Amino acid sequence: MNIINAAKMEAIASYSDMVDWLRKSHLESVDAMDDLMLTQPASQAGDDTLLVRAAWQRGKTIGIKLITIFPGNTAAGDLPAIQAVYALFDGGDGRPLASLDGTELTYWKTAVDSALGTQLLAREDCESLLMVGAGAQAPYLIRAHCAVRPSIRRVSIWNRTTAKGAALADSRPVEGVDFESVTDLETAARAADLICCATAAEAPLVLGAWLRPGQHLDLVGGFKPAMRETDDEALGRSRVFVDARETTVAVCGDLCQPIAAGTFSPGDVEGDLFDLCRQGLARPRAAADITLFKNGGGGHLDLMTASYFVARAKSAGNG
Repeated sequence: MNIINAAKMEAIASYSDMVDWLRKSHLESVDAMDDLMLTQPASQAGDDTLLVRAAWQRGKTIGIKLITIFPGNTAAGDLPAIQAVYALFDGGDGRPLASLDGTELTYWKTAVDSALGTQLLAREDCESLLMVGAGAQAPYLIRAHCAVRPSIRRVSIWNRTTAKGAALADSRPVEGVDFESVTDLETAARAADLICCATAAEAPLVLGAWLRPGQHLDLVGGFKPAMRETDDEALGRSRVFVDARETTVAVCGDLCQPIAAGTFSPGDVEGDLFDLCRQGLARPRAAADITLFKNGGGGHLDLMTASYFVARAKSAGNG
């Protein structure tokens, strides 16, 4: 069985290559996927969570990820909030094929999921990116978005803890791009061509009233019903897309809260990545359109990403 750690993943992967892999993978079906979530009350930072995500392409591959989400780790500073392990099996005979660092896999998968949404939905001439949140996921998202929109020349970073946002800006995750830490979220959001939110917020951060024609909004946090990163007005002003209806509409707060309030309906979601990769946009993007992409993740995306790493490890002679 192949063991693929974080260092090996970094050595064999590229964002543009993985986006292409994910796009082609959505041309195929995933036969079964399911989640199990267990939660325990913890600190003021939020509940601790165990999330199990499984997916099965019959006759091809089976994958399962075990994820722990401990928000208090961020304040403590010694461990990431999200940690995970991943196991990949042969879908024909059940043989274990690989064990992967699930934390690193999650960072890459989440970033490339959003980047594929940006590639398919955002304007091709985006020059500025606002990164809302400066956690461990943020540099991966910045690199992935810049890979699919090389026109980006400026990245602004807003974080509740300004020092953390400044540290990320100082690290300059992408060469040839200007980085800055900002404290005025509204001003930065109004100015950005592309806004990416990756937070644990339970109340809207980026408001619909701030959005302007032509922007693209990528929502990565808000994986529970009680969490959200934008408000009902943002959905009302946007063309809304998701990575997969099954893993977002009923469970992600940015969607299920406005659905419960009657200001949005599941039918208002124009498409998911399966639709977009197979048929494209049903209605072409107009220059003034605001597009919103909800990244909800899912076991199918973990499976696609793990299969990518195993294939690349094999081609590099490490499989």
